[in-house]
Amino acid sequence: MRIIKFLLLIALFVSCKTEVKIDTNTLETQVVSTEEIEKNINTSLDLWHKAAAEANFDNYFNLMTKDGVFIGTDATENWKIDAFKTFSKPYFDKGKAWSFTAIDRNIYVYEDQKLAWFDELLDTQMKLCRGSGILKLVDNQWKVAHYVLSIAIPNENVSEVVKLKADFDNLYTKNILAKD
Repeated sequence: MRIIKFLLLIALFVSCKTEVKIDTNTLETQVVSTEEIEKNINTSLDLWHKAAAEANFDNYFNLMTKDGVFIGTDATENWKIDAFKTFSKPYFDKGKAWSFTAIDRNIYVYEDQKLAWFDELLDTQMKLCRGSGILKLVDNQWKVAHYVLSIAIPNENVSEVVKLKADFDNLYTKNILAKD
């Protein structure tokens, strides 16, 4: 009977894609399921978006890694964390940054369970947007390491949008190529 219980326990661990954590002080083990990890990631991302909506600068940036990157919807917006803080600070100081609410999210956890990536469909002031990114587990907290925001454009409207942005895109492309 003990063997059957042991085999069932092993099957449960394998089927749940668990992580076994060992507390080095007490040598106690703790099993964390993929579902629990995804729940923690969802919580971190929701708190991150909430901090922006509430213009809480410290909470927002404390949920990003020290080397975090935010890529915005404008082609010029590829912000390393210090530059992103400088850009964002005036918005937060006014009491209104941006408001993103996830209406759909997919999370993928890497096998070492210390890295994850995700995509999310967002309700924003720009209407539907897509966010995607990478999170790292830092001191037992999931933090945004890299985030990409894009405006969701229906396929039937792409040609209209391309016309609207063609002049800017052509000039910006020319300037980038001139740097090489």
